[in-house]
Amino acid sequence: MVIYEDKIILAPMVRIGTLPMRLLALRYGADLVYSEELIDWKFLRSKRTVNDILHTVDYVDQTDGTIVFRTCNEEKEKVILQLGTCDAGRALKVAKLVENDVAAIDINMGCPKEFSIKGGMGVALLAQPDKAYNILKTLVDNLSIPVTCKIRIQETPEKTLELVEKLASSGISAIGIHGRTRDERPQHAVHTDFIKHVSQRISIPVIANGGSKEIEKYGDIFKFKDLCGSSSVMLARAAEWNCSIFRKEGLLPMDTVIKDYLKLAVDYDNSPSNTKYCIQNILRELQDTPRGRQFLDCQTLKQMCAIWDLEDYCFKKQSEYHNMGIASRWQVNPINLEPPNKKCKTEDTNTDIIQSKVCFIRANFTDSLKTKVFNQCVLPVMTYGAETWTLTVGLVHRCKVAQRVMEQARIHPYG
Repeated sequence: MVIYEDKIILAPMVRIGTLPMRLLALRYGADLVYSEELIDWKFLRSKRTVNDILHTVDYVDQTDGTIVFRTCNEEKEKVILQLGTCDAGRALKVAKLVENDVAAIDINMGCPKEFSIKGGMGVALLAQPDKAYNILKTLVDNLSIPVTCKIRIQETPEKTLELVEKLASSGISAIGIHGRTRDERPQHAVHTDFIKHVSQRISIPVIANGGSKEIEKYGDIFKFKDLCGSSSVMLARAAEWNCSIFRKEGLLPMDTVIKDYLKLAVDYDNSPSNTKYCIQNILRELQDTPRGRQFLDCQTLKQMCAIWDLEDYCFKKQSEYHNMGIASRWQVNPINLEPPNKKCKTEDTNTDIIQSKVCFIRANFTDSLKTKVFNQCVLPVMTYGAETWTLTVGLVHRCKVAQRVMEQARIHPYG
């Protein structure tokens, strides 16, 4: 059972909190890690699969074959899945689906982004405290693992306390509080006094969040904790910039962190796009340097690894996985999903059809060529970061662009 007192925690961050970053945080010293916010309906269209090659549990979206959530035994007792939802029934279905694979469930009631608000999720739930309470109560009453939520402060300490008391009465095990209002952003000062007002008056653990601007080293985490009077601290941007913030021994050099992260990304077959995004947030302003620009041109894990002298490591690991029969992103076949995707319709059903799997690396094509491809070829079937182009024979002999697509695309097992 998860204990939320005296913990240093990796906060939920969209596109950052995937498996490689969560494991990196744990290995550097984090006590608990949150997944990125995952929307309930994405889980409900996924299938749980045990990946014997990676030794992971994968939740695979059955509409396109992408990985919704990937986890492993190393984090099983320490990973909290954060769910984006506005419906108690859907939330419970998802929670029951993952109940045996995670340590706890957290409901996102703090995201101020337009997507969440329009969907009735995130901070939108704070305007409907009865609905928020019902979601939490439904989960608490029906799950064997702890349930928590993460909120933002209200206009006053008193209103924040009133809201927290209502949510806490649902039986949740802890509550995360971001010390800014729904309209405030990172450039605004964090209201540690609001968090302290609540921490001193409720019985469940309070996890303070929002102090990354003041947290530059390990010792600063505890200064923020004292200011908030909280049970625990949750780090977002400070960990995103340098995950070794969790190390008692002190920060590691940026290149060391990137190398450690890249090895985990390779080990767990993380998508190149997600890997690239995470490293961009480590590099930050250094993206505008010769090495940074070289990195921005990368499209594959192997290309990224080469910059940090890990090309051989990547090649050997990917070759090993390929020989073991791993289903790489480019190999996901839409007709093998459950239920299978419908085949593309062509304009002329009397012509023969030629299909070819193509690893589409966007950087290989000029804008004009990409425009011609989309205008003159039948719409592609999207797979894991690759595309299956469906071309009619009539188009092939009339359209040299189609032939150039086949010639220029890099068709290999490492996407």
